[in-house]
Amino acid sequence: MKNSLPSSSFLAALFAASSQASPLALNPDNPHYLQFQGKPTLIIASGEHYGSVLNLDFNYTRYLDTLARDGLNGTRTWAGAYCEPPSAFNIAHNTLAPLAGRFICAWARSDQPGYANGGNKFDLNKWDRGYFERLKDFLTQASKRGIVVELNLFCPFYEESMWELSPMNSRNNINGVGTVSRTNVYTLDKNGGLLAVQDKMVLQIVSELKEFENLYFEICNEPYFGGVTLEWQHHIANVIARTEGNSTGRHLISQNIANYQAKVENPHPAVSIFNFHYATPPDTVASNYGLGKVIGDNETGFRGTNDSQYRMEAWDFIVAGGGLFNNLDYSFTAGHEDGTFVYPETQPGGGSTALRHQYGFLKKFIEQLDFIHMHADNDAVKAEVPSWASVRALVKPGQDYLVYVRTGLGDWKKYPDRRSKFAANELSLQLALPAAEFAAEWIDTTKCVTVEKSQFGHAGGSRIFSVPGFEDDIALLVRKK
Repeated sequence: MKNSLPSSSFLAALFAASSQASPLALNPDNPHYLQFQGKPTLIIASGEHYGSVLNLDFNYTRYLDTLARDGLNGTRTWAGAYCEPPSAFNIAHNTLAPLAGRFICAWARSDQPGYANGGNKFDLNKWDRGYFERLKDFLTQASKRGIVVELNLFCPFYEESMWELSPMNSRNNINGVGTVSRTNVYTLDKNGGLLAVQDKMVLQIVSELKEFENLYFEICNEPYFGGVTLEWQHHIANVIARTEGNSTGRHLISQNIANYQAKVENPHPAVSIFNFHYATPPDTVASNYGLGKVIGDNETGFRGTNDSQYRMEAWDFIVAGGGLFNNLDYSFTAGHEDGTFVYPETQPGGGSTALRHQYGFLKKFIEQLDFIHMHADNDAVKAEVPSWASVRALVKPGQDYLVYVRTGLGDWKKYPDRRSKFAANELSLQLALPAAEFAAEWIDTTKCVTVEKSQFGHAGGSRIFSVPGFEDDIALLVRKK
């Protein structure tokens, strides 16, 4: 169902009030993390497949209520230069694939029929006010719930079927531009007149959303596909930065760097968040930590529908020093905005109420710590584990030690011979601790409960901790009293 929209007077009053708030920013004490609503912030999310605004059948208020209920504080959404056909990536009930006539974007419809997915073609010189009202209301509702929105401006066209649906394709607009191949759309010199169109869209969106504090812009999703050039990405970053000028309300800019991992070379100075997809193991955090910016893992998936591996990916990434994590959650669809859609096993990823509860627990758990003053230090812990398992630590030296152990398996049915070592309590950890009184607790990350607690005095040096039996993963927190 389509959401009802507030009056323009209500929005004006809201914008006036929100202009007094500081937008999402890098944390001044540790720019590897964020600052939001006056507090150090770690974004942990599990969101729908990016169609919450452009899909008119998606009830985003119900969706945002669900995220807030589950203790999550982030979501991604697409601006509308890109959408998908229902067959894309074998995603059942794909929110990024609106039904015929139910797609909306920044560009207004013309009076000429012929858009590939129903309705009139687009006029790339005119704006759809209904779209901007919907986008602003989405951000307003997210702000009320403490949720940060990543607005992704562009996405490459992986296949012809996606390019055939874009308003930028000359067959879908009345402006005589976009007669180019899908691999030339995001270039500076082969774009068939689309660069000026893209610049105008970015300028309009950034200008329209200048008052929102719960927002950052991502230049382009997965620009390492479909011919997107680095020069074009830097150009769009410049357009965003130039549009906002030197105002104190400038929004952060994100650049999606790679799937899995890569080392960022010659970063654009306006980019503050460097996002990766499927970043497990999270080696990319360490290799890019020297940038002094937020390193994020903002899409998971393509490893089956078993939720446990996506929970492990989150814990692993955050304990490695990451500042942002977003799971791609296929239990959200139009009609199931409460995240209860039972998807087929052919879905490329997971997502469930139980998994979101586990993510909410992770967020709350980390927030109890002075995480701004913690950093990854795997040398602080010693353990002998098989090659298919890992141990890492996030520490505030002399004060807090969070150790995370994961198997990396995610489905014991496939590896029955590997389960016994962990389930039978045959693993120990060795931590180097100063002389002090400490409290320790073991956390079951699946059930979201503490399974063991202890207190001890320590004379300094190494201390051995016996790991309770577990299946997928477990965490140890040692804190100075």
